[in-house]
Amino acid sequence: MQKWKVTFVDDHGETVDEVFECEDCPNNEQAAKLIKARLLPVAAELDLNDLEGRTTDASVKELKSQNAIQILGITPI
Repeated sequence: MQKWKVTFVDDHGETVDEVFECEDCPNNEQAAKLIKARLLPVAAELDLNDLEGRTTDASVKELKSQNAIQILGITPI
């Protein structure tokens, strides 16, 4: 399985790199879900029924607005 480095700005304004294993390159929505599962496991379990299906990239927007985390890039390792 391929390893991918996801670079993002955390809630303290610091740039952080996390490594995830995925078959294909994750898009921003998939990366947001991976970040939430690792850093915010309780929030990752919450239902986004207000956002999912109504807006694109619901997890990306929720991660940024609720947790001040913004994805900067995804690169293969």
